[in-house]
Amino acid sequence: MSKEENLECSFCGRKKSETNLLIAGIDAHICDKCIEQANGILDEEVAETKVGGLSKDVMLKKPKEIKAFLDQYIIGQSETKISMSVAVYNHYKRLLQKMDEEDDVEIEKSNIILVGETGTGKTLIARTIAKMLNVPFSIVDATVLTQAGYVGEDVESILSRLLQAADYDVEKAERGIVFIDEIDKIARKGDNPSITRDVSGEGVQQALLKLLEGSVVNVAPKGGRKHPDQKFIEVNTKNILFIAGGAFSGIDRIISKRLNMQAVGYSASVAEDKIDEENLLQYIIPSDLKAFGLIPEIIGRLPVLSYMNPLDAETLRAILTVPKNSIIKQYTKLFGMDDISFTIADEALDYIVGKAVEYKLGARGLRSLCEAIFTDAMFELPSSDDKEFTVTKEYAENKLTKTALKKMSVAS
Repeated sequence: MSKEENLECSFCGRKKSETNLLIAGIDAHICDKCIEQANGILDEEVAETKVGGLSKDVMLKKPKEIKAFLDQYIIGQSETKISMSVAVYNHYKRLLQKMDEEDDVEIEKSNIILVGETGTGKTLIARTIAKMLNVPFSIVDATVLTQAGYVGEDVESILSRLLQAADYDVEKAERGIVFIDEIDKIARKGDNPSITRDVSGEGVQQALLKLLEGSVVNVAPKGGRKHPDQKFIEVNTKNILFIAGGAFSGIDRIISKRLNMQAVGYSASVAEDKIDEENLLQYIIPSDLKAFGLIPEIIGRLPVLSYMNPLDAETLRAILTVPKNSIIKQYTKLFGMDDISFTIADEALDYIVGKAVEYKLGARGLRSLCEAIFTDAMFELPSSDDKEFTVTKEYAENKLTKTALKKMSVAS
């Protein structure tokens, strides 16, 4: 008994009788008061790792620095990169603002909507920004979403993916970026009221409103319908940046019709710039999205509207070789890991680009063409003694004619 009374805290020296609780370790003891003090120090340290509402691991840069980073990975699309850089910078500045009594101005969220053909880099630009800022990032396909109660996924599943990307750290997830792909697929099916409900169109748009604007949402971490007994996690979407992207196939006809109407009558200007009919997306305005089938409320919650230019042969050629993670650099590294020296002739590159333009595959198609050309070599060379692999135009032509890509010219 006397031995127990002689016990004392190894940190502050208090006797056991002077403490409410004395916790024993291997060769030491700690009292409840030291635990409280250590907890206070820990809380202060955690608070110091935050700058305003941002964690120090979020690397916020100025708009020009953001664009310079994007330039390393994305070719062209200058207007979109500027719009995205400013919108992202303003969004994270918004998290840093300190509200005071005199100035009660609250900066609103600037969600983004990107319009562009398939393979022009909508997803890549969003992923690159998230990589630079070091924040959780998730890509969600809008085509699987339906209204609550119908077969498909609820809109809350968008945040389940973000939570997974943040390792279920709610605070970290609440500063993340969500890319909603195929946003055009949830357009209203028609203006006429119908007996059947538009559960995968306008219904999804209505459900998305609360997420985009900012509200506290109950999120099922593993998906709501398959695990009904799980506990919900509360996530505040106020500081989550949403970037929506879609091809909006056929919207060029809506833009063309609007431009033609404006060019007739007294308001038409003789000196007006000529309309670039090859790239009508550059003239897109919010009313075109409304005519396509997005409801005004969702357009209002995606205030930053930008477009992706279609890719011409020159841009596709640059995408093959220039960026940090260009396709050719990736194959050079792949072959290099087997100690094989890989080179490709300029004529072969031009041939690949020409086929990508012909098949209208976009940047995504470049990879498919390269895979078709290099697969045989990647199969044979690692097991052979050859340490050099040179791709000529003749070699590329020979490999492509033996693939199913030849059929694509008939389809297109």
